[in-house]
Amino acid sequence: MTRYALTLFDLDDTLLDHRGAVVRGIRSHLDSLGPPYTDADIDGVSLWHDLEDAHYHRYLTGELTFAEQRRARALAFAAAHGVTLADHDADAWFDSYFVHYRDSWRLFDDALPCLDAVTSAGAKRGVITNGDPDFQRVKFERTGLTDRFEHVIASGAVGVSKPDPAIFRLACERFGVQPSEALYVGDRLMTDAVGAARAGLTGVWLNRFGDELPEGAIGHGSGTDAAPESLAADNGVITVSSLEELGALM
Repeated sequence: MTRYALTLFDLDDTLLDHRGAVVRGIRSHLDSLGPPYTDADIDGVSLWHDLEDAHYHRYLTGELTFAEQRRARALAFAAAHGVTLADHDADAWFDSYFVHYRDSWRLFDDALPCLDAVTSAGAKRGVITNGDPDFQRVKFERTGLTDRFEHVIASGAVGVSKPDPAIFRLACERFGVQPSEALYVGDRLMTDAVGAARAGLTGVWLNRFGDELPEGAIGHGSGTDAAPESLAADNGVITVSSLEELGALM
């Protein structure tokens, strides 16, 4: 018998290797474009990650639409390579990149075994994801996750995004459980784990990188320079390095 009636997951970089897909996708896209996008003096992968983090956050805060944040990323990336794109060309540039990115989608090796373990424990399963519902739905379909979850709560559909406690509580309401009966696991410390903990759930931070944290691993909403370990401890967050460890928490 599980100690949690409900286990909730983040999608990108928790179940699906989004960061790896971005790396593979942008490299393939730039190779197909050739110069000047293959300029060895510019780290295209790091630049693309930085632009995604900056402009996707602008989408989540309502400053940009989903389409506008895509366009902003393409415009800024091209400008860094000395290329000026019209808006429609930027949209086409991103659409071409997206094909490479989509073809690179992969689940982490520990994703399906973890979901099987949660199912065997008798817990309900759901996802809370910051994103456009139609876009995220395609990821579920292409990776075989569609039938694995009873509910998927996408920020673009409910008008509130992580780390706002409201989206975590809304998810619990959808399942008819109290926040204290739910566990949530995600790869961003503040956005996912601390956000969940502050909403009354058990927050679990999936840190696959140890001390070598990539850009964005902390997430938005900290407002402090405190070390990740301190942020986790101060908010009662449990840290795991693999989804394999989730079974022991159930």
